[in-house]
Amino acid sequence: MTFTTFLKEEISKLDNNEIEERCIIDGFLRYNSIISDKITITLENASVTRFIYKIIKEIFGISPKITVRIQKRFRVKQIYILEILDKIDKIKETINLKMNPVLDSDEEKIAFLKGAFLGVGNVSNPKTSGYHLEFILNSQKDAKNIMQLLNYFHLNAKTIKRGYKYITYIKMSESISDLIKMFRAINSLFEFEDTRIYRDHKNMVNRLNNCELANQEKTIKSGITQLEEIKYLEENDLVSLLDDKMKIVIAYRKKYPDVSYQELANIITMETEYKVGKSGINHHFRNLKKIKETHEKRRANKNGN
Repeated sequence: MTFTTFLKEEISKLDNNEIEERCIIDGFLRYNSIISDKITITLENASVTRFIYKIIKEIFGISPKITVRIQKRFRVKQIYILEILDKIDKIKETINLKMNPVLDSDEEKIAFLKGAFLGVGNVSNPKTSGYHLEFILNSQKDAKNIMQLLNYFHLNAKTIKRGYKYITYIKMSESISDLIKMFRAINSLFEFEDTRIYRDHKNMVNRLNNCELANQEKTIKSGITQLEEIKYLEENDLVSLLDDKMKIVIAYRKKYPDVSYQELANIITMETEYKVGKSGINHHFRNLKKIKETHEKRRANKNGN
């Protein structure tokens, strides 16, 4: 079962008052029905089909005709077709497609979004892909209406055109979580939040590991450079010019070429009488580099003369 199916099934099993049901069916029929001399609704979810059938019967006092078909393209699945043949004018009057929906309260706005999501909404599986919730709509006007409703609740929704459709979508995980919470789909919310916490923790661990690897590479490169500088001093008989403390640092760097400044300082402090910190080690190696560069310049000048 996909996360979209899981969420829609939970929404379809929640209790709603009459005001909510009217807004849900308005949001649903506006975007997921063909309205002519009859109203045709095509669905793939049995639970949502029962839910919509129940609301239509309660609100309009009619029982839609149900047809079940088996679709074998790509994979075998059942398609549920609801046909409303009676009270078409009353339903058209209730859902005035020429006008934007009139939604006064937050309760009505949420219920309308809930109906729209049941009809044309999808949400990616948070376990296997990035965070993405979308409404697939036929017109730019419809997409804009849904976007304005979502942004009324500060969900940072945006709209793009994809082929012949318009997509209103949310990418921020916090916003998707807030919308699921507004739908009162508690089990789906827990599932989404558990996955989000796990992924955020995993990403943090990966970032820390990458940072640690980068630091290790930096330490190794620094160690190699310092060994080359030490070798230069030894080959040019310059070590004897250094003080005792720097000679200790050089000896321990040769012994421990891959450790960090802090680790090297700790080892020297524990194994010798020289108490030194990370900044002291850094100071010694800066001086080591200056001595090498100064000697190289002098030799170059001498050769040039």
